[in-house]
Amino acid sequence: MNQTQNDKEESRSLIERIGQALMGEPKDREDLVQLMRDAEKRGLLGQDALAMIEGVLQVSELQVRDIMIPRSNIVFIPREAGIDDIYPLVIDSAHSRFPVQDEETSQVAGILLAKDLLSYAASSKAQKFDVRDVMRHAIFVPESKRLNVMLHEFRANRNHMAIVIDEYGSVAGLVTIEDVLEQIVGEIEDEHDFEEEAFILQRNETEFNIKALTEIDDFNDRFDTNYSDDEVHTVGGMVVRSFGHVPEHGETTQIDGFLFEVLRADKRRVHLLRMTMTDASTEA
Repeated sequence: MNQTQNDKEESRSLIERIGQALMGEPKDREDLVQLMRDAEKRGLLGQDALAMIEGVLQVSELQVRDIMIPRSNIVFIPREAGIDDIYPLVIDSAHSRFPVQDEETSQVAGILLAKDLLSYAASSKAQKFDVRDVMRHAIFVPESKRLNVMLHEFRANRNHMAIVIDEYGSVAGLVTIEDVLEQIVGEIEDEHDFEEEAFILQRNETEFNIKALTEIDDFNDRFDTNYSDDEVHTVGGMVVRSFGHVPEHGETTQIDGFLFEVLRADKRRVHLLRMTMTDASTEA
């Protein structure tokens, strides 16, 4: 049997296996995923499509606690805060939604949307501002809620954020519809993120947002460094090697005169980093 015949046989076998998978014959989920990966290797399925299929399957297994933003990283708006106190928090964080916290009980009283503050800008209404008049109803969910159920509820109720509570009823973190969707389609950038072709975004003289897929050569050119790309080829890979594990949101690591903070990550990879130049002698 020649090579062409072998290729035809392998292709036919793969198609038959995929057909069996679609008819419900794979033994388990791992078997189904392996079949999809085989299809991708043979060019029968796109890489992006494979990633989304794996993401969909993973969403049904993950719980809210696996992807939530922990309480320590939440930007809270105090319920008694005035408009002049709130504006800096909104501008610095660049978020669109904020939990409103009762400072006496540490409980979340509602959700404030940044767009609801627009009518108070440069207006006499600012003198009468009370966050309780504009905050929205907060949705609370347990840490154990599965992501596929969470996504269904987000869509059904047209909510974009939920407050995550632990078994004692205390705030453990928050989750957004974007967090859930990113488990399926990958990182979702918004109007505060990079332009489509940009990989390094300068925030101020010493602070930069850097996509994890930035090539080390490009990083070296931008910051006049000389990091090797023999073992890893991206800034994300360099940072993960420094951690010694796949880091979570909010974790930091120091590499020479650069402090890297993880802004976005999942259990598989890092997506976005904040880098601060801590060495005064280093110039961008």
